[in-house]
Amino acid sequence: MREMNGKINHGDLLASDKNNLNSKPDLVNSFKIICIFALLFEYKLVRTITMLSKQRLRKTLLESFGKPKDDLFDFELIKKYFHKKNHSDEFQVLSDKTCNDLDFEELFMFIDRTSSRIGQQHLYNKLRTIPRKPNNTANTEKIISELSQNSELRLNVQTLLARLNEREAYYISLLFQYEHIKPPKWFFMVKFLSFTSLLLIIAFFFNLKVILLIIPIFIINLIIHYTNKKNLYQYLGSVPQLIRLNNTAKKLFENDLFQELNPTLRESTGIIDKIQKQMLFFKLESKLQSDLEVIISTIFELLKTAFLIEPLFLFDILKKMDTRRKEIEDIFLFVGEIDTLISIASLREGLSHYCLPTVTERKTLSAKDIFHPLIANCVENSINLNHKSILLTGSNMSGKTSFIRTIGLNAITGQTINTCFATEFSMPKMNIFSAIRINDDLMNDKSYYFEEVLTIKEMIKQSSNESANLFLLDEIFKGTNTIERIAAGKAVLSSLNLNDNIVFVSTHDIELTDLLKNEYELYHFSESINNQSVDFDYKLKNGKLKNRNAIRILQINDYPEDIISEAYTICKVLEETSFTAHIQKLE
Repeated sequence: MREMNGKINHGDLLASDKNNLNSKPDLVNSFKIICIFALLFEYKLVRTITMLSKQRLRKTLLESFGKPKDDLFDFELIKKYFHKKNHSDEFQVLSDKTCNDLDFEELFMFIDRTSSRIGQQHLYNKLRTIPRKPNNTANTEKIISELSQNSELRLNVQTLLARLNEREAYYISLLFQYEHIKPPKWFFMVKFLSFTSLLLIIAFFFNLKVILLIIPIFIINLIIHYTNKKNLYQYLGSVPQLIRLNNTAKKLFENDLFQELNPTLRESTGIIDKIQKQMLFFKLESKLQSDLEVIISTIFELLKTAFLIEPLFLFDILKKMDTRRKEIEDIFLFVGEIDTLISIASLREGLSHYCLPTVTERKTLSAKDIFHPLIANCVENSINLNHKSILLTGSNMSGKTSFIRTIGLNAITGQTINTCFATEFSMPKMNIFSAIRINDDLMNDKSYYFEEVLTIKEMIKQSSNESANLFLLDEIFKGTNTIERIAAGKAVLSSLNLNDNIVFVSTHDIELTDLLKNEYELYHFSESINNQSVDFDYKLKNGKLKNRNAIRILQINDYPEDIISEAYTICKVLEETSFTAHIQKLE
């Protein structure tokens, strides 16, 4: 029995081994099942997160329609497309001076409701460029109307456009506006070294000593590879965004509503499709970030270094894109225009009232219930000019300058986005020039008056052009003495009013109203003084200003009585003698 008990039971061992062998496949199968479930869970999780993110985006877009953006504006990037675009065929490009005078950037921030960076750049260019001929207004108005009424369509389009909202999308315009980097003169060596590396690695499997040649070649390739990185990084953001732009354009073009904007767009997207596979190289390069991807990236980096894949791909793609500038710009403009039209629809949705402008005969301008879009609770005004300009008088803060800016902004938006902040607005096609916000140029040793002289000189030069001009001036020649200001002001304003030009000018010099009453319609803004306070109604009134309150305002602000008394006395003398007498002689 002891011997029996001391012997090894081989049957039990065999059974145990068999059970162990059977358990290994079970473990492997279990691991596979766990991996499959993990992958399915990750896929489901990613899809759920994506769906929730899309739902949040759509909700935000729906709620924000008709409202200005609550966003930061990087005008240096927004202006990139505008600054490099060829505007030779346009009627007018608004100058920086006029834009500054009319608070253009604030206007842009109010109007901009775009969902993409491309749309933002396109809208900026559109607002600063008055076209020689209006685009297909009937078609664009049809699109705007459909986008306003069909919220589901609008949200689908905005969701697509929002994919182009990354900062890198600002740089797409560089791909068709800027010169691409050129390969160095010794670039033929890159091809030679790449081919040599391939041959040496193949030879290594037959002769290990070839490693002695591979190492120095790899070091040379390493230097070239990382020297080229700075070239690659210039396009690492824009090229992947171009792929996204092309795909977005194709999806938008599937809707019949947008096809008339560019009937040949499919040809352009098809051409970009042909080089898109190569462009995916940039997309891969910019997306390798996770731990697993870093491992893959390291292996991929070694391969790219060994065979100099990056410089070869980079310059080949740039060469192809260089011949496809027109197609890239066509796609850019198509997507940008759709986003701009949604922005216009949103703008109109949020206004108490607006109108489409009417193009009239030359030297006529009329507006009904016009208002400044950037002024809260702005008082509306109306005006009708027929073959005359307008001379505005009134106190400071009474509304003169704001009204001039109101006319200027409506002239811009009417001629660019076919939208005016009024119930009615009509004017001829006009260039827009201004002299409102003038400052000393200390860096170039120019005084306020000299800056004003140069600005108005440019207006006089423009006034003789064939096309009509809208001139906006605030307190002409206020940087010089009274006598010469009135004399020069009268002469200049008469000159600017010639031909088909229309002038809006404000002044404190009541004397100009008598000198220009045959050439200019006279309007004024006034205020009332009640209970030691000054109240402005901001209503435009016909005729010249009759009541002067400057000294009265000094009085209610507790200036000494002797100063007030002397000021009234001198004012009466001046009114009865010098200026009146001189003006009567001129008449």
